[in-house]
Formats: sequence, structure tokens, C-alpha cells
Amino acid sequence: MKFKTLMIIKAVVCLGFGPLLLFLPAQLLNFLGTPYGPGAALTAREYGAALMGNLMLTWFARAAEKSVARKAIILHLFVYDAIALIATLIIQLSGGLNVLGWGIVFVYFFFTIGFGYFLIQELKST
Repeated sequence: MKFKTLMIIKAVVCLGFGPLLLFLPAQLLNFLGTPYGPGAALTAREYGAALMGNLMLTWFARAAEKSVARKAIILHLFVYDAIALIATLIIQLSGGLNVLGWGIVFVYFFFTIGFGYFLIQELKST
């Protein structure tokens, strides 16, 4: 897969979930089988804001050529997705989400592997 393709896929995923978390957090969290309250509302909306930031980053940097900036972007996205993978897996295994939570785990796994691959390529070329 090309870097640009991975960045576009990430942007589309962020576009799909960012606005939902910002504007319809109760509906999304209920759909995922998790309780909703004031703390969940704050967390969901802040996470939605983070996804919108990642959307901007991935969309506008999708054609970045090899550079120090591109390496920093890849490192950021790898660390972000790896931490989210671990956190989501822990929540899923503890029963915090219904079966649909495995889809979220898979998405983070996909991006962790994808950005990990490009990070290794960047490190090899330096």
C-alpha cells in the first residue's frame, strides 16, 4: 500500500467518526453498548476533536514527500494508533463495548501496522 492511500483511508475513518463523536456521542456510544453520562460526553467530544485534528493532518499531508516532517507525522500516527489499539483492546476485553468494539480494535490494528511499516521504512532510509 502506498503512503498516500493509507493517509486517505485514515482521513475517511476520521471523517466518519469525528463528527459523530462531536455531535451525536450518546447515540454512538449507546450503539457500541457503553453507558453514556457527563463524563462519557466530555471524553467522546474531546476524542471527536482529536479525530478531526487527525483528519486535517492526514488529508493535508497525504502527498508529503520523504522529509523530517513526514517522518514526524508517521511517528505521531503510529504512536497514536498503537496507544489507541491497546486502550481499546483493554476496554473490549473487559466488556466495556459490545461485539462492535472488535471493529474498532481491528481499525486501530490496521493503522498501527500500516504506520509502523512506513515508520520502519523511514528509519531504514536515515
